[in-house]
Amino acid sequence: MRARERDGRSDKPNDKEYHLAYLRRSVEISQKARQTGNTPFGALLVGKDGRILWEQGNVEMTERDCTGHAEAALMRVVSKRFSKDELWDCTLYTTAEPCAMCAGAIYWGNVGRVVYGITESLLAELTGDDERNLTLDLPCREVFARGRKPIVVIGPFPEIEAEVVAVHEGYWK
Repeated sequence: MRARERDGRSDKPNDKEYHLAYLRRSVEISQKARQTGNTPFGALLVGKDGRILWEQGNVEMTERDCTGHAEAALMRVVSKRFSKDELWDCTLYTTAEPCAMCAGAIYWGNVGRVVYGITESLLAELTGDDERNLTLDLPCREVFARGRKPIVVIGPFPEIEAEVVAVHEGYWK
């Protein structure tokens, strides 16, 4: 029995191609974020019916917001537009594994599932010592495991790694 069935939430197909389609759209959002002067990250929220409810790139550079990561910015918007019950049945797709701050926002916002393209450890390799992304070495699964609700995490997806990495090439010091 899958976790989504155990806890009563609706389930999405567990087909890789289903997830990869949304992850590829997240990559497109990250490309747009980079083109507009922000760090190259993208996220989107998918409702239980498979419809994209919100898309978000990073906003930290243009708005000088240290909490402007794509996932946290997305959660600020959607938590005002949807109830916690509605968000529980949603899936947040993101190019890179959510950092501790973003995982906290996802947890408190009550999104029931997270799907990501590359791990935070691979992201740390890409960004190196660049002060714009001195990421914490704290996987989102560990953050969620400390909580009191079963947020499902799916990722990484090796099939999309090259596409995610390509957006970061030449960006970091």
